[in-house]
Amino acid sequence: MSDGKKEYFDLPCLLAHNDLNTRNFADTAELSADEYFLALSKFSSLAPYASVALQRFVDRDGDKDACKTLNDMADLLNSLGCDKFVPGFYSVLDAYEKGNWRLAAHHARAIVDEFARFYPPIMAAKRAARAEDAQNGSLPLKEFIKRLDEEEANRKLVILAVDDSPVILQSVSAVLNDTYKVYTLPKPAELEKVLKRLTPDLFLLDYLMPDINGFELIPIIRSLNEYKNTPIIFLTSEGTIDTLTAARGLGASDFVVKPFDPEVLREKIARHIVRKKLL
Repeated sequence: MSDGKKEYFDLPCLLAHNDLNTRNFADTAELSADEYFLALSKFSSLAPYASVALQRFVDRDGDKDACKTLNDMADLLNSLGCDKFVPGFYSVLDAYEKGNWRLAAHHARAIVDEFARFYPPIMAAKRAARAEDAQNGSLPLKEFIKRLDEEEANRKLVILAVDDSPVILQSVSAVLNDTYKVYTLPKPAELEKVLKRLTPDLFLLDYLMPDINGFELIPIIRSLNEYKNTPIIFLTSEGTIDTLTAARGLGASDFVVKPFDPEVLREKIARHIVRKKLL
């Protein structure tokens, strides 16, 4: 359980978690960002126990300790303005109190899998404290979100270009740096490591590279939830119909044939790149 120690969360990730309802909660809640993070810390500590408690009721093995865990979780979710699972928890508890094990198991079974999917993204949003956390943590949650919205609206969109050719990467940077924040990666095998510290709004991928090609990178990118819909544009010298059809089939958004025309590259990026909204 949480001992009250202050923890921090990636608020944009929480805002994108629709079921958590953070933005709507912030409109009416009278608490600071720090207080919200503290409540989330308590939630993330309790959630695995609640998941186990639900499974115990599914197995008709619930007891008073499991009941207390579900009741505490229901109260905590209510305090966070997220009542998605609260009726289900109370239905389990009510059936248990009435001695109806079959009904308690039925209600637990209805939500156990969905709850097990609900809380891991919140736990994954934990991160180390940043300077702006100390500066803004005492702000009302709504004001903290407003500042994030303003920062998002003003920031340069991020492009990650992956190509084993330094010349191509230099050319891409020269063409795009005035409009976008361009990062370059000459070693495609390091993509996963780079994505742990960088969040691109669009990918530019070379097709033919040693060790791993652009086609093989697409499933890696799409396997990460935050990049399910992020645009991917191929830079390729093989502009054949078969190659391009295969690229689109894997999830690429478009292609640019090398050597590329700077205006064509700019136009295609502008067509596909999308500023992420803090939902």
